[in-house]
Amino acid sequence: MVAFTFSKRERMVSRQLIESLFGGSHSIVAYPVRAVFKTTSRQEGDEPVQLLISVPKKHFKHAVDRNRVKRQLREAFRRHKHLLADRLPADRQLLLAFVWLTNEHQLTLDVERCITKLLQRVSERL
Repeated sequence: MVAFTFSKRERMVSRQLIESLFGGSHSIVAYPVRAVFKTTSRQEGDEPVQLLISVPKKHFKHAVDRNRVKRQLREAFRRHKHLLADRLPADRQLLLAFVWLTNEHQLTLDVERCITKLLQRVSERL
């Protein structure tokens, strides 16, 4: 197992990105997920889309349950990220956050439909 360490500057950049994302951005809800997104200028070496997934402890007390939901969200995004790739300009970066809104588990198919709907709506607003 390889441990990754981040310099203080890298942590600050990530913190600044998260604060800017939740500070002034757009939000769309497709129950049970809320998508918060913002476009910024893209620097050399940056990824075109940066994704943050949040499943609050308030909704699922056990880490196993939170991890399952995060895994479902990541997989749905991985399978449908092409919906964003076509619409995103080369000089722009998309900051995207998925926030889980319910304390019930959902079927993977339902989560996938929800993420597809959100990604289509986000791509329309780019």
